Amino acid sequence: MWTEQTRGRMAQIAKKTKRYPSDLTDDEWEGLAPLMPRPGRRGRPREVDFREVINAVRYLVRSGCGWRMLPIHFGPWQTVYGWFRELARRFLFQTIHDMALMLDRERAGREASPSGGVIDSQSVKAPHAKTRGYDAGKKIVGRKRHIAVDTDGRLLMVNLTTADISDSAGAQAILDGIRKRWPWVKHLFADGAYDRLKLMDKAAYLNFVIEIIRRSDDQKGFEVLPRRWVVERTFGWMTRWRRLVRDYEQRIDVSHAMILVAMGGNLVRRNAHP
Repeated sequence: MWTEQTRGRMAQIAKKTKRYPSDLTDDEWEGLAPLMPRPGRRGRPREVDFREVINAVRYLVRSGCGWRMLPIHFGPWQTVYGWFRELARRFLFQTIHDMALMLDRERAGREASPSGGVIDSQSVKAPHAKTRGYDAGKKIVGRKRHIAVDTDGRLLMVNLTTADISDSAGAQAILDGIRKRWPWVKHLFADGAYDRLKLMDKAAYLNFVIEIIRRSDDQKGFEVLPRRWVVERTFGWMTRWRRLVRDYEQRIDVSHAMILVAMGGNLVRRNAHP
């Protein structure tokens, strides 16, 4: 439940946006503008406004609309989609997210690179995916999001698979990715689904310690478990961006970029308007 102070802060940010709450404010764009692609030396001058492209993508992910339903003042949806794919191919959304994450950690008085994290997964319906799987435990046909977050809930790594892939199998790719991108992470927390020999062997090989947080045998109903609740909050942050309530993308790389747009957008706004 929001406090009066939080409502006042959100109202102040809303006044700084151009049209929609998802639009970049001037302070946010000031930090992103240097990361945009430079025009080529040859050919005709580039006419695209990257701020409007980012605004359009954020609007789509936040509202959950389709590409063809983008408001016309963002420009032709084909242009927006084409540049979205190009920026994703250049790992721009990954760069924005990771830089904003490190800045947010430093702003909170932490080291830029985390040393601990939490891993978990979420199965979501994927009605248009080229390949899908059935999660028998959740009774969902779709994809599974395997994620790792730091101890405050910031997204460190995401691995998308079909829903029939087990948590421990999907986490093996998470370990590989964390070791390359966040080399200082040593300690990870997880639930009982990750207590598997193959995963533990790989964790030991990559110099990770995975601590299993189990539910009490006599626990009844919902109870907040240490560390594990952090990753559940991150899933909640994701689904506030309505395009992520389900996985509507045919391609996994597009779905991955949508998640980075959402989680990076949260961090960029937090840094620009502390």
